[in-house]
Amino acid sequence: MVSNEVNEYIENLIPARSEHILKMEQYARQHDVPIMELSGMETLLTYVRLKSPKRILEVGTAIGYSAIRMALANETTEIVSIERDEERYNIAKENVKVLNLNDRITLLLGDANELQSQVEQYAPYDFIFIDAAKGQYQNFFDHYSAMLSQDGMIITDNVLFRGYVADESGLESRRLRSLVKKIRNFNEYIIQHPDYYSSILPVGDGMMVSIRKT
Repeated sequence: MVSNEVNEYIENLIPARSEHILKMEQYARQHDVPIMELSGMETLLTYVRLKSPKRILEVGTAIGYSAIRMALANETTEIVSIERDEERYNIAKENVKVLNLNDRITLLLGDANELQSQVEQYAPYDFIFIDAAKGQYQNFFDHYSAMLSQDGMIITDNVLFRGYVADESGLESRRLRSLVKKIRNFNEYIIQHPDYYSSILPVGDGMMVSIRKT
């Protein structure tokens, strides 16, 4: 992870977003909705532009911020996104509607651990983005990597978890310590996975980039 000063410098260079995107960012701040940090978001969008995926699977819609940003980054991409919180799901639906993206963003309500058969109807996916319950990352990866196209890519967010994966000494909560352990285990599992080349980028809250071995 970069220093706060460097991160602020990078964020100041990021091009202006549309009025509705700014409203979504403001809503997220006011209601403690976890959305990607700006530097991480720009890195994700760069991969979307480079990969130009026909179909993206997103695990963790929240209010639709990342799905919408990815759809706007590539006008031919279709996105299937899963959200288990009904209130956030409904807000995401409204945001997608306002931006006229209903024809390219499909939102599914439910637990990502239970929707494999429904998600598989839209497979294969050229790009999978995981940004949901951190303790379930390995399950999500195992469930949905089987639906990835042969030259596909998987990006997982928050794998550095504010730096606590390297140093958890500032954590007093047993629950958070347990979560950090699960994220560490996931990172090691993916880095050592025999079917993928993976690396961690220290941008935003840490991004794991995985590409299938051919």
